Amino acid sequence: MSLDTPISESIITKSESPVISPEIDPNLQVRFKTEAGRLLLFLPPENNREDIETNANLNNTWTELWQQLKHRLNGGEHAEQDYTEVYLMAENRLLDGRQLQDIAEALTEVQLQLKRVKTSRRQTAVAAAMAGYSVDQDVERETLAQPVLETTTAPLAEPLYLKMTVRSGVDIRHPGTIVIVGDVNPGSSVIADGDIIIWGRLRGNAHAGAKGNPNSLIMALQMEPKLIRIADQVARGPEITPEHFYPEVAYINTTGIRISPAKEVAKARVLTLDING
Repeated sequence: MSLDTPISESIITKSESPVISPEIDPNLQVRFKTEAGRLLLFLPPENNREDIETNANLNNTWTELWQQLKHRLNGGEHAEQDYTEVYLMAENRLLDGRQLQDIAEALTEVQLQLKRVKTSRRQTAVAAAMAGYSVDQDVERETLAQPVLETTTAPLAEPLYLKMTVRSGVDIRHPGTIVIVGDVNPGSSVIADGDIIIWGRLRGNAHAGAKGNPNSLIMALQMEPKLIRIADQVARGPEITPEHFYPEVAYINTTGIRISPAKEVAKARVLTLDING
């Protein structure tokens, strides 16, 4: 080699361009995120068959999700967080009771506690509520993407039916009517964009017509709420426990929220239909 030949130049001419690995979309991975003082656990969304056929990386099975979660937890991704409560952002991911239990147990091993599940899937919402977690159910994005005719009220999701006792510290949210066969205990809350029907004792908080529908109703076999809301109207439950219970309905009239026997409300509604019909 000649002394006049620059050494650096000879090295550059022989080097190869580095291989750049394609970046993985973080939204397609299990991940933790701190937001508004809460620790959120995001699961990647489920994709339809056409998307999976186009991109095989979108096909996240439960086994793959479980491995990703364990990797995140073992890697201490959450270690700098002082929060013990975790909000699971499941979105359209379908989860059953066993899978929710597995997630909760994995979080418990690292001193974290599953507190709330946010989902757009009815089956996941039911499984989470039955397991005793607070539930926040949204309408699926496919439904929101459809054109909506102009109406005075927004379309509601299909009713959510639960056969359970809603215990203290749990709250259920649903963008439609909620029907609960069981009691709603003090310290819990039920929030619905539609009506609320409690086939049992209502002793917690209830908010019907949460998106502003004043025609929504709250019905319970035993009406003992701490606080009830219909649209933007608020009322406290009766301070004196009645000697006898019978089904009652809370609704809005010209003076605010009124609670009346269910049979009287039913008769009044039938009479109104006959007059207007």
